[in-house]
Amino acid sequence: MNNFRAFINSIPPVVKNILAINIILWLATIATPGIFLRFGINAKLEDFLGMHYWASDKFSPAQMFTYMFMHANFMHMFFNMFAVYMFGAALESLWGPKRFLFYYVLTGIGAAVVQQLFWTIELKSFFDSLDVAINSNVLDAATLIARKAGYLNMPITVGASGAVFGLLLAFGWLFPQAELFMMFIPVPIKARVAVTIYAVVELFFGVAGFSGDNIAHFAHLGGMLFGIIIMLFWQKKRFR
Repeated sequence: MNNFRAFINSIPPVVKNILAINIILWLATIATPGIFLRFGINAKLEDFLGMHYWASDKFSPAQMFTYMFMHANFMHMFFNMFAVYMFGAALESLWGPKRFLFYYVLTGIGAAVVQQLFWTIELKSFFDSLDVAINSNVLDAATLIARKAGYLNMPITVGASGAVFGLLLAFGWLFPQAELFMMFIPVPIKARVAVTIYAVVELFFGVAGFSGDNIAHFAHLGGMLFGIIIMLFWQKKRFR
């Protein structure tokens, strides 16, 4: 018990709170469907806190912040929080709580912005075709409008992965020679190499768009992109 308490106390405060919030909200996602049904609401917590497509009637700007504390399942939450602990603890110890929190939140929001841009580009032709069909009155317009609303509500993103990839970028930037183990690679590799591999893999899967792939690869890249912008800004400011 004393060892566990010492371990908890060793975690920097912002990382500790991020872990706690994500665990609590994951437990809440399990409990809330039954609670909502008691009040006649057929919904899940991620319907409110997960990030919907900006044109959906379920979208709220606050979701671009809240989505990073929601997760689809236990394994999704566990691996993201493990990464927050591994990389976030080192960065918070180096930067301090305020700068670390600013970086974490901004890379998460940046990931959301990039994901929204990707959805807009990917879905534009589809929704343009629906609008043409609705305006042509060839088919039942009311049915098409209802179908369009359903399609607009379908895209949803949850998870801290965008912010996690921002942390990975910063860790590789500041500790390039640190050795990391990657899945399917049996030997340790330099952090800067690992970051490059992750970026290339995410870009490949994002562009390839394999059927059944529901991972927000461009959100991951968005977290890295905003991480680069922040790191360059801080570097320039320090040089001044």
